[in-house]
Amino acid sequence: MLRVWFSVGVVGCLGLVINNASAQEATSGRQGMEDSIAEQWGELVLKGVDTEFPTKLSLMYTSETQIRRPRNHFPAFFGCFDWHSSVHGHWVLVRLLRKYPQIENADRLRAALANHLTAEKLAKEAEFFARDEQKTFERMYGWAWLLRLVMELDSWEDSDAKVWRQNLAPLEKVLVQRIEDYLPKLSYPIRIGQHTDTAFALGQIHDYAVAMELKPLERLVNKRSKEFYGADLAFPVQYEPSGHDFFSSCWNEADLMRRVLPQKEFELWFSKFLPQLATQLTDGTISPVVVSDVTDPKIVHLAGLNLSRAWCLQSVAAALPHQHSLVNALSQSAQRHLDAGLQYINSGHYEGDHWLATFGLYAVEKIAIEN
Repeated sequence: MLRVWFSVGVVGCLGLVINNASAQEATSGRQGMEDSIAEQWGELVLKGVDTEFPTKLSLMYTSETQIRRPRNHFPAFFGCFDWHSSVHGHWVLVRLLRKYPQIENADRLRAALANHLTAEKLAKEAEFFARDEQKTFERMYGWAWLLRLVMELDSWEDSDAKVWRQNLAPLEKVLVQRIEDYLPKLSYPIRIGQHTDTAFALGQIHDYAVAMELKPLERLVNKRSKEFYGADLAFPVQYEPSGHDFFSSCWNEADLMRRVLPQKEFELWFSKFLPQLATQLTDGTISPVVVSDVTDPKIVHLAGLNLSRAWCLQSVAAALPHQHSLVNALSQSAQRHLDAGLQYINSGHYEGDHWLATFGLYAVEKIAIEN
């Protein structure tokens, strides 16, 4: 089992470290971390989902009468500073309940989900997203996380989960239609280390389409992915990261293409995409980054970069043939990035604490499952 425990973090407050050898100890059973960490990450999210302020709204208003406080626009997902963080915070709550049902705060996690994911509240959110003036709101990052939440509930044999999943259906339907309308019109992919990166969203939407057996949506994602990225050569990975990145556009792209290409095609594409990777994984070009100020809401993005790189690196390693010369180096780099990123979770500062548990949980489980 992947073992995680607390220690004093490098940022001068409580952080997390992970055993360097632990990835090799992962099993095919219940992958993850110590119950105490699951409980504490759950507490971070519990605090956030009911914290309405501070908040960040990026809304289009067509009249002053539309101006409202967050919980009036989003009665389910008003907390965690912004809508997408609230959505993926709810994904954390569901995932923790599924994987760690014995944790001490499980009842409180379930109660929070029951309070937020009601049919009435989610119907109001669906109505909001259906408005024409809001067609770009959370496109496509927040949409992708909503579909990840739907997937998590859909695959859980739990009576409450079945209700919550059904309650999400109206919002899910609106966002799937938004995706189907938008993707054919997107002339060029958005390559950026933050929310609007196209490759990240396409990867999540692909997972959703496969899980829900939505073949037209899966074909659309595959088509657009190949059109956007299929001919990419020699990505300038040495230019990453930018100062506010929580994604690597490079590694999001690779993580997407391993989903949409057969293994042999992906191996060939990957060799052209990063032809100098064997050197770049060892010469410092692709290395974990340090967060200089966890109280700065933009600079702390770099903690997420370590974690998102970790899950992408490991997923790519798992997609290559076992005997591929880069598999071990990719996995080792993934572990280093995971170690670095976990240090910043539960820092005591809301700038990172409102969202980093999501990236931490997603990364920990990716590495445990795919190593």
